[in-house]
Amino acid sequence: MNLFLFLLLLLMGRNGLCQQEEVCSKSVVNSCGDCIRSGKYCVWCQQLNFTKAGEQDAVRCDTQTQLIKRGCKKEEIISPQNTMTIIQGDSLSKSVNQREPVQLKPQKISLRLRSGLSTTFSVSFKRAEGYPVDLYYLMDLSYSMKDDLENVKELGKDLFATLNKITPHAQIGFGAFVDKTVLPYTNINKEKLLKPCDENDQQCQAAFGYRHVLSMTPMEDEFKKKVTEQFISGNLDSPEGSLDAMMQAAVCGDKIGWRNSSTRLLVLTTDAGFHMAGDGKLAGILEPNDKQCYMENNLYSKSTDMDYPSVGQLAMQLEENNIQPIFAVTKNVEIVYKQLSKMIPKSEVGVLSSDSKNVVQLIESAYNRLSSKVTLTHDNLPDNVRVVYTPKCDHAGPSGDSEGVCDNVRVGEEISFNVTVTATSCMEDQSFTIRPLGIKDTLTVTLSTNCECQCVDPATSSHPHCTGKGQVSCGICSCREGFIGQFCECSIGDKDERTLRASCQRQNGTECEGRGDCVCGRCNCHTTESGSSYYGEFCECDHEHCEKFMNKLCGGNGKCNCGECKCDGGYEGSACQCRVSEEGCRTLNNTVCYGRGACKCNRCECREGYQNPRCQTCLGCTDPCQTKLNCIECLGFQSGPFKKNCSETCSASIYHEMVDQSTIQSKRCQQKDSDGCWIKFNLDQLVGEDNYKAEILKKRDCPEPPSVTAIIGGSLASVALIGILLLMLIKLLIYMKDLKEFRKFENEKKKSKWAEAENPLFQTATTTVANPIFTGE
Repeated sequence: MNLFLFLLLLLMGRNGLCQQEEVCSKSVVNSCGDCIRSGKYCVWCQQLNFTKAGEQDAVRCDTQTQLIKRGCKKEEIISPQNTMTIIQGDSLSKSVNQREPVQLKPQKISLRLRSGLSTTFSVSFKRAEGYPVDLYYLMDLSYSMKDDLENVKELGKDLFATLNKITPHAQIGFGAFVDKTVLPYTNINKEKLLKPCDENDQQCQAAFGYRHVLSMTPMEDEFKKKVTEQFISGNLDSPEGSLDAMMQAAVCGDKIGWRNSSTRLLVLTTDAGFHMAGDGKLAGILEPNDKQCYMENNLYSKSTDMDYPSVGQLAMQLEENNIQPIFAVTKNVEIVYKQLSKMIPKSEVGVLSSDSKNVVQLIESAYNRLSSKVTLTHDNLPDNVRVVYTPKCDHAGPSGDSEGVCDNVRVGEEISFNVTVTATSCMEDQSFTIRPLGIKDTLTVTLSTNCECQCVDPATSSHPHCTGKGQVSCGICSCREGFIGQFCECSIGDKDERTLRASCQRQNGTECEGRGDCVCGRCNCHTTESGSSYYGEFCECDHEHCEKFMNKLCGGNGKCNCGECKCDGGYEGSACQCRVSEEGCRTLNNTVCYGRGACKCNRCECREGYQNPRCQTCLGCTDPCQTKLNCIECLGFQSGPFKKNCSETCSASIYHEMVDQSTIQSKRCQQKDSDGCWIKFNLDQLVGEDNYKAEILKKRDCPEPPSVTAIIGGSLASVALIGILLLMLIKLLIYMKDLKEFRKFENEKKKSKWAEAENPLFQTATTTVANPIFTGE
């Protein structure tokens, strides 16, 4: 069963049942040109008298199938087609001979496309046998590459032998780099600048940024001689100025000696990472790299004045100059350069041995990978143009709108790409180039669009179809000055055309709402697609554009009248979708939506604030306890602001009763009246918005009047108490002051000292007499 369904679907697809339907999505169409620009499937019927009375000329614009159904002859249909002209299509070269080889065919084409309609053409490529190769060997001469330099000096013979196996037209150049000769990249001490290597190294050249050593040459001996003359140098930090060197090697083509017709290879050998744009700020270098050549005496003269290039700038220059870089790097920086290779088209990365002995095998392997992969892409693509590449080869990549890729392509093998071009807007004489990356050959595509109709019109300027007052242009009348209308039947007289047309515009809008023709200042309405007519002063009305229900106009229960449904008896709603009924809107007290809404389509549409389903409660309304307080006060107690006109103000909205105990439970209120008494009352909202029943408790809670005796007695007691407290405070302050003075007197008393000398006038009462004969024995 599943197999049967699969075969059925396959058969349907083969017979076109699954193909996209052609649709003309037109908007405002007043001419054949407007029609052609509306969509790729829109065509124009130039047949006279094709439109019926009241029809606008826009009906001439539709798909070819629809126009034929309406009676347009096939030969009267205008449908611009895509055309392609090959301007230059030289044959592909088998090998390199005296003249420049051709590897891409065609070389120049001209396309004239219809907007939105794609065209596809084939581009062929064949790599010529013996195609020249230019190889520029760019080497890092920082101190860590000392052993590698010695081995490279001996590799010239093997390098030339390998290139001669590829092509007899090989050339080699040589360049070297270290880094910018400023801090913090290089020691700027004068002695260190002249000899940045260790003191034990006698053969050491001065620090430099980038030096071009040897222009392209086919001479092996010359290459060996120049490389042998090179010595190691040095710098401070680990990253090198390799991007500076690569940029100069790419843009200084006349210095390097790149040939116009050759495969250009740039081999970079290093064991360290690289500085890039922004790193120059460390040395105070703020001027960005301008991608220009600055070579003086074979040295990069702007090395210390200009920042390093960005990866994007370098990738752009390498691509523009058809240079394919090969990064021959040591294992420790392999990952770094693989990431760099992803951002530079047609580049390869190989791992050097510690002493660079495998560099020849590395270059040969990388060249084979680069040359066997053909990538077709484009440059300078105009806006609103889309290009899709579909490769046709044994090892084809997927179709893409940026490039097409064929891999494992052998020398002499012819491959092709289907190129699909689509212009999405009108343009004249725009051009772009299609080319294989790394190859000089290009295809120049000149592109224009067919956005106007090439109609064969009668030569007469007074055609009978236009009442003799105009000429026919693509089936419609182009009137002479002073006449307007579909058939030039209206003479504008002393009025200008602008004034007449303004009278056909409603509120300065579209003329006749886009549904009719302005004939002599009045709208002549068109017919609708179903055959009925637009009507109204400005053709603003019809019987078709009303709301639908169950895919029926006005639900099948009414008539469409100028955009609004007029429902039959027993039906209502914006689309007459409901039977007239109030069953769903009835409340428990047999009212409709409690009088606070309208019942439409058997459903309450509540007034603002009231909630469905029956409009019983109002969550957003003001509390009636507050809004009805003044009325409750005047009705129940004949006081308050409404005391004088209470019956006129409040009787219509409140029916009240004075009770000892309330029976209403819906809304309980307790509010303070104008006399300061608490009034208790309960409210029940009746049918309608401002209609309440109120039960007011007869007794108010009023506060007792104040006692005069208590107030006077309290005031006197308070005064007496305050006076006693003030006297005690004063007494305390006097005591504290006296205590302070007494302590001060005591301290001074302790510090005083009295003189101890004897009074010379004082005689003691005691007399001492000595015995003269006493010997002491």
